[in-house]
Amino acid sequence: MSTEFTCRICCLGAGYVGGPTMTVIAKMCPDIKVTVCDLSERRIAAWNSKSLPIYEPGLQEIVEGARGKNLFFSTDIDAAVREADIIFVSVNTPTKKSGIGAGQAADLQYWELAGRHIASIAEGPKIIVEKSTVPVKTAAAMARVLESNSKFAFEVLSNPEFLAEGTAVEDLLRPDRVLVGGEQTPAGLAAIDKLANIYRRWVPTEKVLTTNLWSAELSKLTANAFLAQRISSINSISALCENTGADVDEVAHAIGVDSRIGPKFLRASVGFGGSCFQKDILNLVYLCRSFGLPEVANYWEAVITMNNWQKQRFAEKMVSAMFNTVSGKKIAVLGFAFKKDTGDTRETPAIHVCEQMIKEGAALSIYDPKVTVEQMNYDLGSPSPDKVCMEQDAYVACAGAHAIAVLTEWDEFKTLDYSRIYTSMVKPCFVFDGRNILDHAKLRQIGFQVFAIGKSFSNETVLD
Repeated sequence: MSTEFTCRICCLGAGYVGGPTMTVIAKMCPDIKVTVCDLSERRIAAWNSKSLPIYEPGLQEIVEGARGKNLFFSTDIDAAVREADIIFVSVNTPTKKSGIGAGQAADLQYWELAGRHIASIAEGPKIIVEKSTVPVKTAAAMARVLESNSKFAFEVLSNPEFLAEGTAVEDLLRPDRVLVGGEQTPAGLAAIDKLANIYRRWVPTEKVLTTNLWSAELSKLTANAFLAQRISSINSISALCENTGADVDEVAHAIGVDSRIGPKFLRASVGFGGSCFQKDILNLVYLCRSFGLPEVANYWEAVITMNNWQKQRFAEKMVSAMFNTVSGKKIAVLGFAFKKDTGDTRETPAIHVCEQMIKEGAALSIYDPKVTVEQMNYDLGSPSPDKVCMEQDAYVACAGAHAIAVLTEWDEFKTLDYSRIYTSMVKPCFVFDGRNILDHAKLRQIGFQVFAIGKSFSNETVLD
């Protein structure tokens, strides 16, 4: 075994969290060997190629700079676990689909399997780092699984991720904070210090926070709940704006300059998506109900209710604006990912809006610069080609359409030649800007009838 490395890290799970996190650790700590493992041969092959399985700005360059030096991607989980000093567990923890807590509680089957496997093959003491988003007290359960299945001592830490897809590399290189939680025992504190010292190599000491296990676990759920709450709050106001003549962007700016509130996550939209917000809030709701706190559970559940209503409201607005029918009409959908700069479609609002349009009889032509055709087909249940067509060009997608729905805030959509697009569409032409990124005044001058979130449709529309 090579002795050139001062520490060996293994990560179970080569997804949106594990891959970028380990890549940045490898970049910033060249004396640490980092091995990212996954059961999927296809995923690992992609990490070892020039076509990474996920898209993040700047990630490809960092991977290529460290891969084969101190960063490795492998399906040989056993070998990586055996040699590792620190093991990150970054497996999927989706919402349960059946059984007790279905629809709200986290499904921890992959997490438990990972713990049992580590215990069965470990040849010495390890530090286990909980990287997956999990319920409070999950680390204690992991410790019990490990202790019951191995003769070696393990210290379990909680090190939640606070990444935003699309800015993950930047978030890892210059984080607002790094949180490490562990048992408040001599062994636990030593483990906390060992992991914290790795992050302190490039993160200022004051930004590396240490807590007990339960505080670290709850902090992750709470952070996502608060961020989602802000989006649902401004989206609720957007509906009021549309009925009063107020402009939601002006309202958001007016309250955002208040230093007590701040401007972040106050962009009204068709709704939030992604792998974390809804899942984590539902997890929080389930925890609250489990501990006999129905009022707290209802409070946070309302954030999800508002988000679902916003997506449905947007779809209904599309139908009502187009003379109460979209049957037989072609709608160009620009953007399918849940946000720009990622190919991730988990919980994307585009799925709900597209499904509603299909139910109403519309034909969809979808374009997204990073989402694969296979992924879109999967998300929409493999619709028939006469109902949904995935295009590789925005102009092709819009040609012959009655309406455009902007569902992801990709920058390239701001610079399209909408005069050219207008001439290729069926008149009257509608634009439904679900992200408020377009120049609405210019679109109206061209001849489009424009609906934007949180702006009066009747005042903006110029009828032919």
